[in-house]
Amino acid sequence: MASPLSFETPDPENIRIITTLGHVDHGKTTLMDVLLAANNIISPRMAGKLRYLDSREDEIERGITMESSAVSLKFQVMGRSGDGKCDPGNSQATYIINMIDTPGHVDFSTEVSTASRLCDGALILVDVVEGVCTQTVSVLQQAWRDSLRPVLVINKLDRLIVELKLSPVEAYHHLSRLIEQVNAVMGGFFASARMEDDLRWREEREKRLATKKDQYADEGEATANDADTFKEKDDEDIYFAPERGNVVFASAVDGWGFRVGKFAQLYSAKLGLKEANLRRVLWGDFYLDPKTKRVISYKHLKGRTLKPLFVQFVLDNIWAVYDAVVLNPNTEKIAKIVSTLNLKVSPRDLKTKDNRQLVSLLCSQWLPLSTCIIQAVIDIVPSPPAAQAFRLPRMLYPDSFEQGIAPKNRLEQDLFTSNSGPDANVVAYVSKMIAVPRKELPENKSRSLTADEMRSRGREARRERFSGEDTNDPLPTLRGTMEALEIQEKADDEVILGFARLYSGSITAGTEVYCVLPKYNASLPPEHPSNAHNLVTAEVEGLYIMMGRELHPVKTIQAGHTFAIRGLGGKVWRNATLCAPACTGIPQGSDVNHNQACFINLGGANRMTPPIVRVALEPVIPADMPKLVAGLALLAQADPCVETFQQQTGEHVILTAGELHLERCLKDLRERFARVEIQASKPIVPFRETAVKAADMPPPKTPNATRGTMKGASSQNLVSFTIRAAPLPDAIHQFILQNLAVLRVLLQERRAADGDTLGGIVNPGEVERTGMQDDIFYSPSVRPEQFWDVLRDKCKEAGGEWSGIADRIWAFGPHGAGGCILIDARKDGFPLSLRHRSLRERSVNPYDEGGGCDGQYDLSGHIETGFQLATFQGPLCAEPMDGLAYFVENVEIDSQAIQKEIVQNRLTQVTGSVISGVRDACRSGLLDWSPRLKLAMYSCDIQASTDVLGKVYGVIARRRGRIVGEEMKEGTTFFTVSALLPVVESFGFADDIRKRTSGAASPQLIFSGYELLDQDPFWVPTTEEELEDLGEKADRSNLAKEYMDAVRERKGMFVDRKIVQFAEKQRTLKR
Repeated sequence: MASPLSFETPDPENIRIITTLGHVDHGKTTLMDVLLAANNIISPRMAGKLRYLDSREDEIERGITMESSAVSLKFQVMGRSGDGKCDPGNSQATYIINMIDTPGHVDFSTEVSTASRLCDGALILVDVVEGVCTQTVSVLQQAWRDSLRPVLVINKLDRLIVELKLSPVEAYHHLSRLIEQVNAVMGGFFASARMEDDLRWREEREKRLATKKDQYADEGEATANDADTFKEKDDEDIYFAPERGNVVFASAVDGWGFRVGKFAQLYSAKLGLKEANLRRVLWGDFYLDPKTKRVISYKHLKGRTLKPLFVQFVLDNIWAVYDAVVLNPNTEKIAKIVSTLNLKVSPRDLKTKDNRQLVSLLCSQWLPLSTCIIQAVIDIVPSPPAAQAFRLPRMLYPDSFEQGIAPKNRLEQDLFTSNSGPDANVVAYVSKMIAVPRKELPENKSRSLTADEMRSRGREARRERFSGEDTNDPLPTLRGTMEALEIQEKADDEVILGFARLYSGSITAGTEVYCVLPKYNASLPPEHPSNAHNLVTAEVEGLYIMMGRELHPVKTIQAGHTFAIRGLGGKVWRNATLCAPACTGIPQGSDVNHNQACFINLGGANRMTPPIVRVALEPVIPADMPKLVAGLALLAQADPCVETFQQQTGEHVILTAGELHLERCLKDLRERFARVEIQASKPIVPFRETAVKAADMPPPKTPNATRGTMKGASSQNLVSFTIRAAPLPDAIHQFILQNLAVLRVLLQERRAADGDTLGGIVNPGEVERTGMQDDIFYSPSVRPEQFWDVLRDKCKEAGGEWSGIADRIWAFGPHGAGGCILIDARKDGFPLSLRHRSLRERSVNPYDEGGGCDGQYDLSGHIETGFQLATFQGPLCAEPMDGLAYFVENVEIDSQAIQKEIVQNRLTQVTGSVISGVRDACRSGLLDWSPRLKLAMYSCDIQASTDVLGKVYGVIARRRGRIVGEEMKEGTTFFTVSALLPVVESFGFADDIRKRTSGAASPQLIFSGYELLDQDPFWVPTTEEELEDLGEKADRSNLAKEYMDAVRERKGMFVDRKIVQFAEKQRTLKR
């Protein structure tokens, strides 16, 4: 069935591009080993043990995949006759399967999203014992979002027999429940998508009716004449059903797997049924009547206890093989099985003492997994021309609810049909960049010499020896050594390659292409200032087919293939769309405007989890700092989930998705990218500062004023102001946090309209980069045009002073879009309203006329700057604020005194003191309430058996986590424990839990946002009861104060700490 890969291009209909998705340790890499063994790349005996695609040292040590790997496999498949049976008379078809193996650990989930953008189908692997886990749901959602055609692979079926020792009937019910769980997840995705489509359709219909209202006198006539109705999408093809062929039952480690069609083919002749009919009833509540030999449903059982067909014909046979070989070894039964199934097993293998090796040998011949997987992929996953016809319209028009979108131009026609003709537009999408050592490139690898070349080299060496030359001259030797060292140094550096898929046309090495970067705005001309930096040209220096650890050079790539491309280093950061008008590349001397028709922006890949673990780095030897900076730039380009930046303090900081991800990044920096010794600080954990209304607060700082009111002034009292702080109502706060991405889009649109060309690129996929790194990415609950109306409704629900603030919101903070708001509560004049500015309702320009109350000198921008500074660095430990509102109640300006300052050129001193005064007032306003810290939290999912459950709870409790749920997996002894754990307490948690449970439990940590720590960091015992219980020194440590002091100490701020705790114990008495 399989043959070694050669690079001639088959019919585009015979190409498939798929990825393996699943939870960690569910068998993805082992499955890939089986497919590689079928392609003669590795030995079949090593399949499942070698883990060929795990090429990194740390991947092999830990036994988990950390980087996605691609491989192209070639298979010969027998032709089929009209009734679906394999027909030896028909010619064999050659299929090229481009496969990408992805990691299952949550820290590397960005690798999953970059891989799935390039594929048309996915093998979703689920461990039959562990069932649907957190990452299973995440990868199903990723496959749904990218419109991949999924195939469910229920793996590790041998565990039901060997570990759980279930009977075939129990195993059947267990499998039924598992498929129902997966289908329930898919049904949830469909329901939410159905509601979104319905909403979009209604909005479109209302727009159409509004335009028709002008044509028809009455709205009723418009409605009557609009015959359009919402077309329901069919959800039948989204579910997994074994009879449809999109479910594979497998044991990858033993090398066997099957679909129900395999057994339907085996039993159709014996039972005298058509293969298609038997396939339809082989799964489900169907039974074989022993008297009539007819298939009956559960309605006709009449009280009899019959086995379902799936148990009787499928599971009983598999259980019998395992029973005879593994559970109760019996040589006679094994010999009978070999003869009955007509298997070819040598006598030496039959005598082996390794039962698992023998069962693998028998089952892999009887039910070969590679044949089953490849046949499922060919049947279920569409070819690139068929897949792009429905995937590309969704990528280009994500807001459209129509199922079929016709191409609007020649470029879209080429894309939707995967046209690979010579005149077709070239469009390739680079989903990520990968770093490869230069010596690993095929052209730099040492080639093995032929016999003739070795003989000629020997003759030359002998001739030189007898030529009588002076061999004592050291200069040639020294020169040769220096050249060798230079070559070695050059070979050690890294080359950046792009990992891409070609959607249309053909791309050839040596040609020039356009690189359209993710921020390119197609609605603007190419020479527009905002597009100038987002459109670059690059020469294709090399093209490679990826084969796991190796690269195979090719001259040309046709549409429908994945490949690696060299020549994008320094031009493409992480992802881009490569475009050219034809396969010959960019014509020489052609203008950008002339080629504009071939430009298209397929956008950037979305992150599934935000990076949260932050560490400051410095080299051990200070002189190596330039190498570290260059290494960080390389790392950030090669890893899509890493953020690197330099803080205001000068520290170089790296942000990673988790502790395991951080370890891998530090290893790469030390050994590959920087090649210097690096010191890493303790992880820098983000906090948030807020305030609440508590029962025992001290009296307000400003007498005879509402709590939170602060009065401030600039230098010489030229400007005085009153600002009041108050905690935001929960409904308003949650709405703002949920829709921060929408708010950033609105702000960017306003900057673009104001003529800020750099802010004019509105790309929702890139919007999160403008916010703080530690924010969780929520999916917005409203569309941009609905934001202000829904916010106004939320404010009215809150009531009181909040009911009318929507039109008085001056700014959001920190960074212009966060969980704090600045409100213009001045009584006189036109209020400064961000809503009016964003909707372009500028009847009064607040920045020109001072909001109608500040006279000639507008200081509104400086007041807003002070607010942004305060909310970015709060008073507790200089962390961002969250959940507070600031009301600007009064601003008074002494115009005459300011005029004198202008004459003396000292206005900057006034504005600077206004900024610092507002900042200090905002910080003091928070402290007037009861201050609180918000902790960054991980949601933690742990699968553990009942015997280690108590140890798991102990580890979570010691790290100040809390259990939020536990659920027992039916038919197993496993519990799924859900917990919340503070990020600050999470470092070393995974190792700790593995040690305590002897490796029986392994956690998955996912950042889930911030949670209030309801403890005042400034609390001290004051009442008689508290003093009597805790003493003057408060022996019970204040947890919030500990966290606050640790952050202040790290930042070099003052820490109020008593050095000498017990003075009487400090004396040293000498005799």
